[in-house]
Amino acid sequence: MALIEVADLDVRYGEIDALRGVTFSIDEGGVVALLGSNGAGKSTTLRAISGLVAPRSGSIVFDGKSIAGLSPQAIVRLGIAHVPEGRRVFPGLTVRENIMLGASNGKASSAAIRREADRMLELFPGIRPFADKLGWTLSGGQQQMVAVARGLMAKPRLLLLDEPSLGLAPVVVQAVFRIIEEINQRGTTVLLVEQNARMALKVANWGYVLETGRLALGGAPDALWSDERIRDAYLGGSQPKASI
Repeated sequence: MALIEVADLDVRYGEIDALRGVTFSIDEGGVVALLGSNGAGKSTTLRAISGLVAPRSGSIVFDGKSIAGLSPQAIVRLGIAHVPEGRRVFPGLTVRENIMLGASNGKASSAAIRREADRMLELFPGIRPFADKLGWTLSGGQQQMVAVARGLMAKPRLLLLDEPSLGLAPVVVQAVFRIIEEINQRGTTVLLVEQNARMALKVANWGYVLETGRLALGGAPDALWSDERIRDAYLGGSQPKASI
């Protein structure tokens, strides 16, 4: 059953058509990779879903409810969390305080929010020892984990991840993707925007490729990766057909 359905989505920045007629759906419990070159419209798709940009036309239906045009705050409360590119850790706050900012329920007590933040720190053992350190003092990979933990504080049904591996060392990339798999195994549906196509397709059960604002194709990860023409055109060039 589809958790989210996007249909004929158009987004324009001034005179530039960022998205044109984008249509796709994500089943509950899945991990979908959204791939494509820089400027293809991947981040814009996430921003439209999370309410950060207003679609010019088209529909976005989440759990049977139209969310196009709702405020980001309302969309978070419905169960969608967006972890944007760039981590955006607040430098004057500790790691725990950064994570606590992700709590979306204004009715929760500070004690309850702190307990939930402690649960997030258990899920991310790589940052747990630094809970009371300032966020900016952590490495890039650790800051990425803080950003994902902050997104999970909203207890989302759908997590939007924008370039989680950007700028990270390969060993840290492996750790970040292991966490994505664990988040999904705990029941959260994931829409993943990622330049590292091979890693994204390893954790995904379906993939879509955007090209200049249009959805060029979609398919199972193995099918996408094994097609040399697709790798050349959309996924960073020819690489061995070996397993993803």
